[in-house]
Amino acid sequence: MAQDSGQPIRPLGLTSAQFVEAARARGGSAFAARDQYKALFRDGVVPASWMTTADETDAKSNARTASNCLFTDYPVTATLVEGETSKFVLRLVDPGWNGLETESVLIPMPRASGTTTTLCVSSQIGCSMGCRFCETAQMGLLKNLRADQIVHQWWAGTHRVQRASGNAIKNIVFMGMGEPTDNIDEVIQAIRVLVDHDGAMVPASNISVSTVGNPDGIEKIGQLVRETGFHRLNLALSLNAPNDEIRSAIMPVNKAWPMARLKDALLAFPRFSKAAFCVEYVLIPGVNDADEHCDEVCAFLREVRCSLNVIPYNPRRNSPWPAPEESDVDRFVARAVTNGQFTKRRGTKGRNVMAACGQLGNEHIRNRRLMNEDGTS
Repeated sequence: MAQDSGQPIRPLGLTSAQFVEAARARGGSAFAARDQYKALFRDGVVPASWMTTADETDAKSNARTASNCLFTDYPVTATLVEGETSKFVLRLVDPGWNGLETESVLIPMPRASGTTTTLCVSSQIGCSMGCRFCETAQMGLLKNLRADQIVHQWWAGTHRVQRASGNAIKNIVFMGMGEPTDNIDEVIQAIRVLVDHDGAMVPASNISVSTVGNPDGIEKIGQLVRETGFHRLNLALSLNAPNDEIRSAIMPVNKAWPMARLKDALLAFPRFSKAAFCVEYVLIPGVNDADEHCDEVCAFLREVRCSLNVIPYNPRRNSPWPAPEESDVDRFVARAVTNGQFTKRRGTKGRNVMAACGQLGNEHIRNRRLMNEDGTS
């Protein structure tokens, strides 16, 4: 990603090599630039000369930072906690963003060796995929996030939200607001930044990208996986249905990318380890939770080396469906295992603060958008 020397440098959106190149193009020292980059990512240190404020115009920011860096420390406007799971909201005060907000979730993950923390990041504000069970889909797509705004969620989570707890973020999942393959270039650049050894140093094996199944996007992720250093990047498919009829009813994108095409994309995906794909299945009462649905989805996945991740439905606002009963979730998981399909149940965390899977989305922003469309505000 080349940087125009007339544009400000956004360090969180660049790898170390890109940042050094951009700094040198403006007459800076490569040695100093590398030290600043490491301090920003590892210690959260932001030089005062980089900082911009919410009331600066684009012209003022560009003029002030034409030979320097631009860093906006987005305010954390809310932190909602349920147990040890927390959702934090960043207000994007960049000129032209009108106070739009990202939502990210910090999730404790108990392991035999101790508890680790997973960060769920957003790649868009809103989403255009239209999945009927998802809160974010009710917003529509408002904006694609830049790579630096995606990485800023990790930076804020590490150096603002988590710093006091001392718990480092180990894993990053692109499972927040938005469809990652709908903003694929910025997502891939963000992954490059997060993996960089002079910066965040998140191993590619600790990063997962979840998609509703855009075959072209899956192919682009596959191209990244072929590169040295990214072989173990994880891909997750949000399947959620046993057949095209049900999937098209709850996920309109299936009409463009039917299940047979998704299977072909998975089978063609480059594999450099024995790690299995994660196939996500949101279990919705009365929609996709019957015994025959379980048998059908297991048959569909038989040729794919994958782990079926059963996710109890987390009701969105004004949902037509309730959450499933625990006994129904257990029955579905047990039947999948009997079918020979390696299956896990995803634990439900953050449901009461709208931080669980499928629940991210700012209702006030959505309502404001609808009012503007109606011309009433």
